[in-house]
Amino acid sequence: MTSSELETPPLDAARRLAERGDLDGAAAILAELVADPHGPDRAQAAVGLAVVLEERGDVEAARAAARTALATGHPEYAAQAACHLAQGFEREGRAEQARAAWQAVLGVGTAAYVPLAHLALARLATAAGDLDEVEKELRAAMESGDPGVGARAAQELADLLLEHGEPGAAADVLLDALEEAPAEEVPGLRVQLGIAHLELACAEFAETVEYGADPQTSALAIELLARTLPLRGRADDAGRVWSYGLEHEDETLAAEVRLRYHRDA
Repeated sequence: MTSSELETPPLDAARRLAERGDLDGAAAILAELVADPHGPDRAQAAVGLAVVLEERGDVEAARAAARTALATGHPEYAAQAACHLAQGFEREGRAEQARAAWQAVLGVGTAAYVPLAHLALARLATAAGDLDEVEKELRAAMESGDPGVGARAAQELADLLLEHGEPGAAADVLLDALEEAPAEEVPGLRVQLGIAHLELACAEFAETVEYGADPQTSALAIELLARTLPLRGRADDAGRVWSYGLEHEDETLAAEVRLRYHRDA
């Protein structure tokens, strides 16, 4: 070993060994650092050891190392360790353990990791069918201070609200997100806002038809609803709307609808 290698900090030496594929050598150095309860690099070494051991296939030992890093409370490396645990549990489909680990990320409170934890908790709540929890976590992600994650969370929340027939609330979420969204997220948010507006328009047209109006206004609402629904992938619903108008007992209304139905033929 050269003098320069002897002078290499242990963390750097372990990293180089790992990059060369010597996982056993890297693990030995990192384990020695972790064994020192007062060592300045203990938290970082424990995270590194968790990664190396997992690559080596020692999953439980890797989790033990990650828990050691988490127990240090280090603002960076404890958060990384909790993320490491959570992602591993998610990959294995162990939802409760994953949820606890993501909650641990929130407990550490490091700003860079909090938004990701809220998104992950929303993902787990979605899988569990807990829609209230999904909304709570997505709103928390939107308010976490990361504009990129906030925009992503806003899109997911808007999708959820649209799916449950709340286009007005979805539009409000998207409008709020557009105020702070990064430039690359703006087009997607605007498209989704347009979709929310389409849903709002459909609701207004449907209410006009349901509550009645003069034949000309009702026929216009039927046409607009029937021509808008296919844009939302609801061609079957559009067919039913046309049928409702064409077969309406009010012959004046039915005649108006027929004119509108056949004018593009």
